[in-house]
Amino acid sequence: DGPSATVAIDRSGLRRALEGRARGTGARRTEETRGGLLGHLERAMKFDHEFIGRAAVEAEMKTGPARKLVMFTVDVDKERPADVIGDEPVFHGGKVVGWITSGGYAHYSGVSLALGYIPAELAKPGTTGFEIEIIGNMRPASLQLEPVLDPSGSRMRA
Repeated sequence: DGPSATVAIDRSGLRRALEGRARGTGARRTEETRGGLLGHLERAMKFDHEFIGRAAVEAEMKTGPARKLVMFTVDVDKERPADVIGDEPVFHGGKVVGWITSGGYAHYSGVSLALGYIPAELAKPGTTGFEIEIIGNMRPASLQLEPVLDPSGSRMRA
């Protein structure tokens, strides 16, 4: 019923997609995220013909992207709860290393999630020490390399 219902449905869909770790959910395509591998678009590319940027994509396929899109679970401040909305800086070792593209509270899983780009060398299991600045407050964040909802995909295939 009206625009507010549409927004509620869209936000609800975004949160479900975040829990299932849908790639690119809510992310804007900017100059920093236009690479085919960076945006996880290589599976949609055909290499049986020439296209603009093919040489750059092939070079990136050999070395891998400099940044990776990852998911974080965010330790929200209980006194002043707030979730990411996009463009928040990601810190590691006291330095800005990346940025958040989107996120929100995952109601089914009961966690605050954030999607963002970080250097590929930090996007590995066991890397700790991340913080995300949310409304001026530094909040601890943990890499979440598997979806928080149905990581095996068994519910989807049931």
